[in-house]
Amino acid sequence: MPSASTSWPPGFTPASGSPSLTFPSTGSEIFTDYLFKGIEEEYGGKWDFVADPMEMAKKMIAHIDSKRKALGIDKARERVLMDMEMRRQLEAAAGEEA
Repeated sequence: MPSASTSWPPGFTPASGSPSLTFPSTGSEIFTDYLFKGIEEEYGGKWDFVADPMEMAKKMIAHIDSKRKALGIDKARERVLMDMEMRRQLEAAAGEEA
């Protein structure tokens, strides 16, 4: 275990003989609340933190899925691989509408 005079990097604290990861802003409740909630209300994105990478990945996917659902793009749909002739037809149709 490092000596008591060891300087820990921001976001790390000694625990059980090894550093454990915490979110660097947790010392400021107001700022942390803004990062985790306020930014989402203003901009739609947010910060979040879970020390376990698998759990963090699940939270990110859940957040992305909720945003996709809000946009109405969460439904499966058939995808069409377009060849050049199909693209030309689309461009021609778009040119006629303009």
